[in-house]
Amino acid sequence: MLNLNIGDILIRLLFILISIFFIFSACSSKPQKQIIISTNQWIGYAPLFYAFEKGELNKLNIKIITSVSLAEAADLYNIGKANMVTTTQHEYNVLKNTTHDIKAVILMDRSNGGDMILSNKSLDELKKSKKIDAYLEVDSINQEILLDFLKKNAISEDKINFINKDQRQIQDVKNDKTQDILIVTYSPYNIALEKKSFKEVASTKNINSIIVIDALCATNEIIKSDKKRLIQLKKIIDNAIKTIENDPEASYKVISKYLSGLSYKDYIDSLSLIKWINKPSKELLEYIQKYGYNKDDIIQ
Repeated sequence: MLNLNIGDILIRLLFILISIFFIFSACSSKPQKQIIISTNQWIGYAPLFYAFEKGELNKLNIKIITSVSLAEAADLYNIGKANMVTTTQHEYNVLKNTTHDIKAVILMDRSNGGDMILSNKSLDELKKSKKIDAYLEVDSINQEILLDFLKKNAISEDKINFINKDQRQIQDVKNDKTQDILIVTYSPYNIALEKKSFKEVASTKNINSIIVIDALCATNEIIKSDKKRLIQLKKIIDNAIKTIENDPEASYKVISKYLSGLSYKDYIDSLSLIKWINKPSKELLEYIQKYGYNKDDIIQ
């Protein structure tokens, strides 16, 4: 007959309880599902590049994949290669109308001259032109900006030869003076083109009819299952923006590889062409609803 004193019983009971605790802990500590953010090399997404390179996104099991165009970044999201994506309001609404599974959750920036139209001709020459080759990312905010420019300056669409290229390809466009050329681009890609003597004829600094909003969007599944992680991501983005504002040189050293060979001076110039809206005012939250955003979805 097995004789156990009270001390032995308590020790065995304690051992059983500890074993049960570790079993439940192991079950509950499954790694978080990876979040993949599809983005492009727009200067306004610099906080994401910075946070990723500093290892802050890894702590949340978040990675980024970068593309050379707005449309390509959206396509990767659309086919399920990413569950978050950076967009302007144009790509956001296209995705919303096709997948019905997207919400803007973090506002990033507003273009303040960062989206522009360049040309090798003056505005007067463009108005008199019979044929204009227009290079842009078709089916992106580029197209909205171009159409607005044409309408405002009474330039007929009939004379436009729309040429669909991504921004890396557009960078290589030659300044052929025998052709009338329009280029819709954005920072930092404009730098290489301006070095070829393409001149700005319009930008979001003086186009009052279009405000370009950049936001980070997510699937409904991510929003429902990972709201706390999204809130942590928002804090990381806020801190990255603070660093970019307070110590741009340090941030440049970390993210320069994402910026197509941009010099530090060009980096500073590019940052001056956007306004951070990660901490939006009530007025802005009300205003962006006209672009299809829901202010209640935005993490502040």
